[in-house]
Amino acid sequence: MANCNHDCANCGQSGHCSDEIVKSKPNDASHIKKVIGVLSGKGGVGKSFITSSIASYLSRQGLTVGILDADITGPSIPKAFGIKEKAYGENNMIFPAISTGGIRIISANLLLDDETDPIIWRGPLLGNLVKQFFEDVAWGELDVLLIDMPPGTGDVALTIFQSLPIDDLIIVTSPQDLVSLIVSKAIKMANAMNIHVLGVIENMSYLACPNCNEKISLFGESHLDEFAKQMNFNVLAKLPLNSENTKLMDAGEIEKLVLPEIQPVIDRIKGE
Repeated sequence: MANCNHDCANCGQSGHCSDEIVKSKPNDASHIKKVIGVLSGKGGVGKSFITSSIASYLSRQGLTVGILDADITGPSIPKAFGIKEKAYGENNMIFPAISTGGIRIISANLLLDDETDPIIWRGPLLGNLVKQFFEDVAWGELDVLLIDMPPGTGDVALTIFQSLPIDDLIIVTSPQDLVSLIVSKAIKMANAMNIHVLGVIENMSYLACPNCNEKISLFGESHLDEFAKQMNFNVLAKLPLNSENTKLMDAGEIEKLVLPEIQPVIDRIKGE
């Protein structure tokens, strides 16, 4: 329909519209209280690091957490958690891998014989795999399912927004001049799809001097706060650039992360 706002749940034509897309539902072995997408308008801003960090902190604070790695062609979540074993299927169900801290994880890399093998698929196949990860994985009881989305606002992101019951969206960015353009695109896409934006996290916002703790703006001064007022969104956190965090990701030990600056994000997700 020409003036469709994609809000099928509140549309008078619901059930009678050829364009209506039915939201996926978890299987009988899964009960998911909240689904949160983590999106970046562009690559290279640390979206998977943010997803892994949020999951680790939520789990550490007593919540049962899962991660659906929807970045099919660039999956990095299993490596961040040091997961080597493969996911497996039984009785038409897929069982996720479990991290050391109990986080349930599904990723395309957990289905490959060799994690370095590329997945060379077109958009519809990628989108269908993401839907299968949501519908056919035995997630069990989850307080929060985080979806690590592919960068940008392309075909797979559109499939996720249309097909999965996302409650909130977190947008990840970095302090560069392009931030207003990139964040604008992500927020406008979310608004067009009626997805609630919880807020924006600015990653690599500054470098803290190891001697005096002065904040050094390696990528230029952040203008996120003033832009947030213009666009009417919440700034959830500004996270430092820290090489130790990168080492933890590379070593598969992200659950050892100490990042107090992310606690306001955790509080917002928990509703505190």
